[in-house]
Formats: sequence, structure tokens, C-alpha cells
Amino acid sequence: MEVPGLAHNITSPLSPCEGMIKDLSLDAIQLCERDGSKSQDGSISEMEELPVPQNIKISNITCDSFKICWDMEPRSKERITHYFIDLNKKENKNSNKFKHKDVPTKLVAKAVPLPMTVRGHWFLSPRTEYTVAVQTASKQTDGDYAVSEWSEIIEFCTADYSTVHLNQLLEKAEVIAGRMLRFSVFYRNQNKEYFDHAREVQGNRMLPSVKDNSGSHGSPISGKLEGIFFSWQHRVQHRQPPQDSPYGRHRFEIRADALFNPDTNLYFGDFYCMYTAYHYVILVLAPKGSRGDEFCKQRLPALDISNNRFLTCKQNEEGDGGLVFHHAQDVILEVIYTEPLDLALARWLRSAAGKTCNISVGR
Repeated sequence: MEVPGLAHNITSPLSPCEGMIKDLSLDAIQLCERDGSKSQDGSISEMEELPVPQNIKISNITCDSFKICWDMEPRSKERITHYFIDLNKKENKNSNKFKHKDVPTKLVAKAVPLPMTVRGHWFLSPRTEYTVAVQTASKQTDGDYAVSEWSEIIEFCTADYSTVHLNQLLEKAEVIAGRMLRFSVFYRNQNKEYFDHAREVQGNRMLPSVKDNSGSHGSPISGKLEGIFFSWQHRVQHRQPPQDSPYGRHRFEIRADALFNPDTNLYFGDFYCMYTAYHYVILVLAPKGSRGDEFCKQRLPALDISNNRFLTCKQNEEGDGGLVFHHAQDVILEVIYTEPLDLALARWLRSAAGKTCNISVGR
């Protein structure tokens, strides 16, 4: 992200996994109070001998679902009518603060053959650590429940968005992308110390760094993809990049065709919003066959470089037949280039001073 501020998620896309076998459907699952000693109507009878779940196993983890199974002693197994699943977010300083903060996490499921799938974008967040424990229960004729002791507590972490989820974000971003404007350069602003370090320590090159965790919480590029951030927004009335930048007064400016050409693959990386009216799209440019290209092929939707709603590279049908470039006007676009870049490729500008941004990791 090249614009300072605090991000929050676009509304998470619904799970694409509808129809999985042995799911906990909305008819089969209920939310109860967090207190493990009471059922939804507050009536649990005295403890009876029911088997305690053992050796809990979590598998097939996605961003909003998982499969769970366990072993049980045969004792009173036939009397089990329900399972109580206590699912809790494992709190830490990096936990997602914008989603599902106060949702109850006691799930009541009818006893079905194991393994069963627990799924719900309304109580599971992507890339989040959870703890889970299980009770077996037997519903009595008077409506009370007999329950077992709680099982051991198991920890697991949900996954990143899949390409199916990312395609849903892509479709939302396309709706608001707006008309396309022509541009000719990419640029990157940083402070003098950044470029001095690149010259003196990194062999006159800018080197890729790991992308920070800004953007959608489930984005598979956050904290994993290495690259160099560039911008290409310009002042519409002047068709030139902005004069100032919060990231530094020294500007590396490079011709668009040096980064974006027919030997480059283009990927959709993320779509998210800030606490403003602005929406952001992150794209990835990766030279074909590069390490970054292989990373993106396995995780991100690929875009046609000559026909998409965000960033295009086409042969100029007029004039010299060179390449022409366009970007979407109505979203703030940022690109990650996945390979090192020689500083000798650039022309250098010194922009006007702007407000200082304190977001520097992964930039």
C-alpha cells in the first residue's frame, strides 16, 4: 500500500464451497452463549457418562471453513445426539480488529458422521488463529442435555483467500474501476537514505522486500510476496504524477515499458478500502518465468495485459507502433514489481516536500 492510513477489509466474499458433504448447515448448527455449562435454552442436566472426544484432528482448512473429526470410546456412543464445539479466536497483538469481534463461538451441531465441515464467513476470518474444543451431548425427552467433559483444546490457523475468493474481489473491483487514462511512467518516492543504501550496499539496485500486512486480511500476498512498490497516479488536469509524496522527496521514475511489456505477466493481488471514500487495487507485475511469476501463478488471478479494467499494455495502432499504457481512474492503483531494478534505468526527480508517512516496512 502506497497511501498512508489504516486499512480495513472490503466485506468478505461468501464461501465458494457450497454443497460440501457433511456440512454444518444453518439448520444443523446454532450459536449458544459462551458459557459451556448451558445450552441455548439454559437447560443442561447433571453430567452423565458420555464419551469424551479424543485425538481431535483438523484438516481441509480454508479461509472460512475446516473439517473436524475425533476418536470416541464406544461407551454410550449410540446416545449422542449433538456435538458442542467451542471455537475461540486466539487473541494476539496482530489479531484482526475489524471482523467478528463479539460473535458467540459455541456451536451446537446435530451428531453427523465424522469428519464434518464447519463453515461460516460470519464467524471465521482468514489467516487467523483459533482454538477449538468439543463435547458430546445427548438431548433428553424433557429438552435437557446430558454432556460429556470437554476435550483437549486444539489450535489451528485459517488459510488465505483462495483464487475463488480473489476472483469475487476482482469482480467487485471491476465494477468501480472507471474509465481508463493514458500514462507513460511508473514512479517510486523514497527518502535519500533509501537510495543511498541501494547504491552503496545493494550494488546500485533496488531489491524486492516482503509486502507488509496492509490490505485485505486474507490476501495471499501479504507477508509473503517480495517486490518493489510503484505508483502511476497522475493529476488529471496536468497528466503528470503528483508533485509531492509522503514517502520521501526523491523520486525514481522509469518508463512504463521497462516494467510492463509482453514479456510480463499481470496479476490481481487485492481490493480493499480505507476509512475514506477511496478504494485500492493492488496488482503484481512479474517477468515471465521469474520466481515472483511462479509464486503468483499458484495463488492469484491472472489478467490479460491488453484487456482488463485496471492496467493495460497495448500495441499503438498509430504512429511508431510502440506500446501504449492506460490505468483505471476511479480506484487507487498500486503495483508490485517482483524483481530487482537497476537505478541506472531511472531518471531522477526531487519532488516537493509532503507529509511524512510512518509506514515503511515492505515499501
